[in-house]
Amino acid sequence: MSAARTLATARRVLRQLRHDPRTIGLLLFIPVLLLVLLYYVFDADRRSFDSIGASLLGIFPMVTMFLVTSIATLRERTSGTLERLLSMPLAKADLIGGYALAFGVLAVAQAALATAVAVWFLDLDIAGSPWLLLVIALLDALLGTALGLFVSAFAASEFQVVQFMPAVIFPQILLCGLFAPRGSMQPVLEGLSNVLPMSYAVDGMTEVLHHTGATGDFFRDLAVVAGSALLVLTLGAATLRRRTA
Repeated sequence: MSAARTLATARRVLRQLRHDPRTIGLLLFIPVLLLVLLYYVFDADRRSFDSIGASLLGIFPMVTMFLVTSIATLRERTSGTLERLLSMPLAKADLIGGYALAFGVLAVAQAALATAVAVWFLDLDIAGSPWLLLVIALLDALLGTALGLFVSAFAASEFQVVQFMPAVIFPQILLCGLFAPRGSMQPVLEGLSNVLPMSYAVDGMTEVLHHTGATGDFFRDLAVVAGSALLVLTLGAATLRRRTA
């Protein structure tokens, strides 16, 4: 793996995204608008907003980064850009690392903006540090990026990418503990939720909500989300095929 080639790939992806303001708007402002909407939905019950809002800070970045990354990568696959890049002396790790780094930069901006608005403008009441919220929101966004890179290999069109949402993202939202405590679920569903990374993203946000410092459970949740992102990035690299004429 070459740092120079990885950075060159990241710069190329960022240049392309710079000319797509709609995608930038989707990434940066849709999570914020949804949080503001949720704030007024729970206008008469701010305690519920604190609980659900913290959880959604872990869910929104993953969902939006999944959509944007999968569609952007699919375009590169279908246009032949990836095939041309792989015909050059560019390692798969350089390519995947470059994409992850480019979208990671956007993930940092997205997570920072959403966390800042939730804490300082919507008065999200948390016991812990906002920086801990930011860290796990960033890892959630990186996990969404990794899932998007992986899923793009199995779609032939942007419509098919959207169809992966019910299969990859929606079950995690239903089972992550947002709607009901995971311990109260039917045992099979509880066991399934225990292996889904979004469950640990929500648990990590809940730890920050209720504890003044970083707990052992928080670091466990952090490690699971980060490890899941690394695993999915590795699987994404395996879907890249170098073709020869």
